This record gives sequence, C-alpha cells and structure tokens, in this order.
Amino acid sequence: MSQHRKLKRSMSAGQMEMISLGGAIGVGLFMGASSTIKWTGPSVILSYLFVGFLLYIVMRALGEMLYINPGTGSFADYATKYVHPLAGYMAEWANVFEYIVVGMSEVVAATEYLKFWWPNINSLTVGIIIIAFLIMANLASAKAYGSLEFWFAMIKVVTIILMIILGFLMIFFGIGNHGQPIGVSNLWEHGGFFAGGLSGFIFSMSIVVGSYEGIELLGISAGEVANPQKAIVKSVKSIIWRILIFYVGAIFVIVSIYPWNQLDQIGGSPFTNTFAKVGITAAASIINFVVLTAALSGANSGIYSSSRMLLKLSKHNDAPKFFNNLSKHHVPDRAILGIGSGILIGFILNVIAAQFNKSMSELFVIVFSSSVLPGMIPWFCILIAELKFRKHNPELMEDHPFSLPLYPFSNYFAMIMLALIVVFMFINPDTRISVIAGAIVLIVAVVVYLIRHRKKS
Repeated sequence: MSQHRKLKRSMSAGQMEMISLGGAIGVGLFMGASSTIKWTGPSVILSYLFVGFLLYIVMRALGEMLYINPGTGSFADYATKYVHPLAGYMAEWANVFEYIVVGMSEVVAATEYLKFWWPNINSLTVGIIIIAFLIMANLASAKAYGSLEFWFAMIKVVTIILMIILGFLMIFFGIGNHGQPIGVSNLWEHGGFFAGGLSGFIFSMSIVVGSYEGIELLGISAGEVANPQKAIVKSVKSIIWRILIFYVGAIFVIVSIYPWNQLDQIGGSPFTNTFAKVGITAAASIINFVVLTAALSGANSGIYSSSRMLLKLSKHNDAPKFFNNLSKHHVPDRAILGIGSGILIGFILNVIAAQFNKSMSELFVIVFSSSVLPGMIPWFCILIAELKFRKHNPELMEDHPFSLPLYPFSNYFAMIMLALIVVFMFINPDTRISVIAGAIVLIVAVVVYLIRHRKKS
C-alpha cells in the first residue's frame, strides 16, 4: 500500500521559504558570531558578503533546474542525471551524515540553553524528550512540519530584525546610549578593518560557509509545496537577500557597537549584549529563548531533509529497503525514525562521554565541524549539474524566465572559490582535523559505492 503513496504537496510557499531560512539561520549565527569576529575583526562583514554571493550563484543554478523539474531531493537527482550516479549518491549520503551530526549538536545545545532557567535538569532525559517531540512533528505531516518550522524561523527572524533596528538607532541616533550616537569608528579602530590580516579573513570563510549550509533545503522541500514553479522563483529571489540582510546586518551592528577585541571581556552572546545596551533588562532570557528555538529549528530541518534523502537512497537500493516506506500521512515514517534514532544514539554517546571525561566534549566539536565539507558537496553538485543541464536541454532554456546570470563563468567562479576555501581549511591548523574527518567520510562513501556497484555489475 505504501509503495503507491506519494509525497504530498501540502506545504505553502511561505513555509518553503522559512524552511530554507531556518536551515541557514541557526546557532552558527547566534553562537558562532563572537568567535568569527575575534578571528578576523570587522572584515568578517565582507566574509559574509562574499560567501553570500557564492551562495547566490548556487541558489540561482538550483532554481533554474527546479523550475523545470521541482522534485523532492532535486539537487541529488540532478547530480545523478547530469554528473554521475556516484555524485548523486555522495550528495544524498553527505546530506544524511551532515544532518545527523548537526541534529545531534543542536539537541546538545538545546539542553544547555534550558539549563539557563533550570540548572539542575537532567540533560539525557530532556534531550530524549526533545528528539521525541521533533520526530512526532515530522511524522505528523509535511504541513505540520512546515508549520512548526515556520514559527521556529519566524522567532529567529523577528529577533534579528529587532536587533538590527535597535542597533541602527543606537549607532546613528544615540538611542539607548544617552543620546550620543556611537558611530561606526569601531570598524577601523582597534587594529584596522582587516585586524586579523588576510589569512584571518580567508580562514573565517570556512566558519561562514558552515553558517550558511542548509540553504539548499529549498530544493528538498520543492517536492512538497503547492504551485512549485511560482514558489521556487519567489523563494530563490528573496531568500538570498534575506539571509544577507540578517547575517551582514546583524554582524555590522555588533562590530559597530562593540570594539571587536573587547568581546572576550564582555562575555556572553553579542546579541544579548546588544539588547542589554539599549535597556532591555530581560535580554538574556529573550536571547536564550531565541537560541533555543534556533537549535530546535536546526534539528527539525535536519530530520526533515535527511529523511527524504534516506528515502531516495532506499528507493535506489543504496540504503536498506526498510526505509522505502510512506505512511498514510504521506511522510517517510521509517526514514524519519531512522534519522531520529541516529541523532538519539549520537546524543546519548556524547552525554556519556562528557560524564566520564570532560575533555571528550572536544571530540564532539571536531565531529560537528567535520560536517562542513560534506555539507558543501550538494553545492558542487548543483553547480556542475547546471552546466550539464544547459547542454542537455537547450530548448528548455530559450524561454526560461529564471536562468542563471553569466553562465557558465559564474559556475566556474563559485566552484573555484569554494575549492579554495576547502584548501585553506586544510592549511588552517584550527580546521585541519575537521576537514580531514569530513574527507574520510566522503572517501568511505565512495569506496562503499564502488564495492556495491561492482557486485551489481
């Protein structure tokens, strides 16, 4: 019976946009901003702008193909069809690995945020409750998932917009600073705009790339949105500008209000301090609630996207056939339970490791960072697939209303820049272990693929 069911187009365009926003605006912005700023200084603004431009190229390439064929998990489909079946296989398994690891880290973060209000809670119990809640939301229906993610993302978006508005009032009109405009001199004082030098600026891009990963969730949700072509054009056009405003605007406010080299002395989240400086005494609780929803949102998006990928892998016999099942609610229930179980096992192992040896938690950071390189695989697949897509479908491009600008130069430029970021991740001692770990995961996936398909042939 389940074999005849199909994923249902029950999601709205607004929910589709929020899923992509929710995937890209996570704890990487709320919690990672401070360390990124300390690494490179005020020039981190340009890092977010530049990587955002690369993502614009990726999303336009994806949007061009989605407009013609808006299927679920589309970027993996395009990689299989236009690059090589191995490329699609890697894109799918990279997505599954990335979001199990990210989901695990987000649940760990969520339990820590709850300790802000209830210091004595049991992390293991609370984490299991959170995972169970997210699994149930995903099992209900795509519409229920979309509704939950819509509100998770909305909380984050409203908070960032509020912070940007209040920050601009403080910077240019002195509101919250006794009527004295702060100005923007902090952008070049305290060591200059490129305070971390060229190397710090380039190294920061690896962190920025990790913050942006998840934007390609738009392609996975395309198969479950009503009126997909209209929704895709609208979403791709708006999503990149929204993310740039949220990231660049928020970072601009922080480095303008505070000398970048005093963030260590202030302590806490730079977002919290921005609200506190304009007189909102409940800032700590407000921001803690927001970063909690950011963590839940990240885990929620991860379960959604990776379960669809696991379903596709199962259909192609690249994962156990057990996962090839749709429930009466038209969701991949077994795949959702499989991804949820992976997150649960990883979470439990992390809690146990932390109990026996506090330094073991550093291993978790390495594992989390190792998802950055696999997370870039879908971007490379999208850019390469779009090149082949154009060659194979010249007739479809004649009247295409949403084609990628400056093709094919934009494709090659984005791929070269992303490859250079990976190279500098290896050069940088702080990210070397992470990029090696990510590379090992991809190599294992390739070896398994070759062994399996050699047996088939």
